[in-house]
Amino acid sequence: MAAITLSATAQPARKFDFGPGKAAVGYQQVLPTAVYSKETGYGFDFGTAPTGVDRGGKNALTGDFVTSRQPFYFSVAVPEGNYNVTVTLGDRQGASSNFIKAESRRLLLQTTATKPGKLYTQTWTINVKNRRINDAQQVSLKPREVGKLDWDDRLTLELDGEPSALVALEITPAPTATTVFLAGNSTVVNQDDEPWAAWGQMLPSFFGPGVAVANHAESGLSLASFLSSHRLEKVLSVMKPGDYLFIEFGHNDQKEKGPNDGPFLAYTERLKLFVSEARKKGGIPVLVTSTSRRSFGAGGKIENSLGDFPAAVRQVAQQENVPLIDLNAMTTTLYEAMGEEESKKAFVHYPANSYPGQPQPLADNTHFNPYGAYEIARCVVEGMKTAKLGLVKYLRPGLPPFDPAHPDALAAWRWPESPRSAVTKPDGS
Repeated sequence: MAAITLSATAQPARKFDFGPGKAAVGYQQVLPTAVYSKETGYGFDFGTAPTGVDRGGKNALTGDFVTSRQPFYFSVAVPEGNYNVTVTLGDRQGASSNFIKAESRRLLLQTTATKPGKLYTQTWTINVKNRRINDAQQVSLKPREVGKLDWDDRLTLELDGEPSALVALEITPAPTATTVFLAGNSTVVNQDDEPWAAWGQMLPSFFGPGVAVANHAESGLSLASFLSSHRLEKVLSVMKPGDYLFIEFGHNDQKEKGPNDGPFLAYTERLKLFVSEARKKGGIPVLVTSTSRRSFGAGGKIENSLGDFPAAVRQVAQQENVPLIDLNAMTTTLYEAMGEEESKKAFVHYPANSYPGQPQPLADNTHFNPYGAYEIARCVVEGMKTAKLGLVKYLRPGLPPFDPAHPDALAAWRWPESPRSAVTKPDGS
């Protein structure tokens, strides 16, 4: 099979039937031995391989599946764009437990069990992006971004389970889906490596089909460096009317010490530029105040370590009539509710030798682990509701309300670790 070169809108739906049994009509059979290659354009990736099970029966699609108790990856080469991705999970004779991430550890599905004979199907809209802006320009990536799954030429799913049971996969272009673009720093980015995480990579799990999250944030960036690396140009090149641009900066902007730098100078000017440029494309800008750092003072209260930067965001939102998500206020409440000691469990805090390749303690009060990132994402979702964004109609049914003063119990949180890990802190602090 030749490598795929069609545009996203012209590409037909791709349908995959997993397992060693007979393939269903209209589906591409995927055996456990199918290794990803550019020639086939699909296959199990990064040296992972599940096993195949055939239960037989008259239904060719549901009679077989692939399974593993270890993480495995399946990739499909697709052009840049949004795709409706539907997975079918389960075993006609046994139980399964499934957890799914996409691309650079974007959360799609938390642990979902299936009983013997019961199948589970769910659809998400997933964004796939590349560096290209036009024939002459592309995004200037940092060295740490080269090789990230978010920037490669394929759509990748990571499946975890005890055991998992992947029956079928359908990938269909979704050119009319609403895109939520994220512009931000390490508190927003899709972190590739364990144990790091950020709220942007948790956001896809809250939406049903019809909304894709396109995370263009990167560790260490400020408004200025987001601009200079052509990331805003990239966002604008693919934005369509009705799309959203969420903007959260501040942690790194406060370190810039030029003559015009400061919360009510260059920072405010650049925020207004992002707002105006998004509106020119028919997009809907949303301003997000910076997540608070875990900076406890006397009496168990968080001390503001971001100066006037959150206040500047609130001021621009009011002046420009832009929806505001006050994440700084919500995360302050969240950390104080957790308490000074327990809140460490939302950040990357590990004693020495507790993580592979990590002889020294990890104590980071800015960057989250997956549990902390998920709690922040829940704050963002509540902020969407408070701001009355049209996006809320796409939230998954039955999503319970969230009060930052009453965080979810860590004991109830489960996150199967991905194979990739790194002890080096992300850029920024």
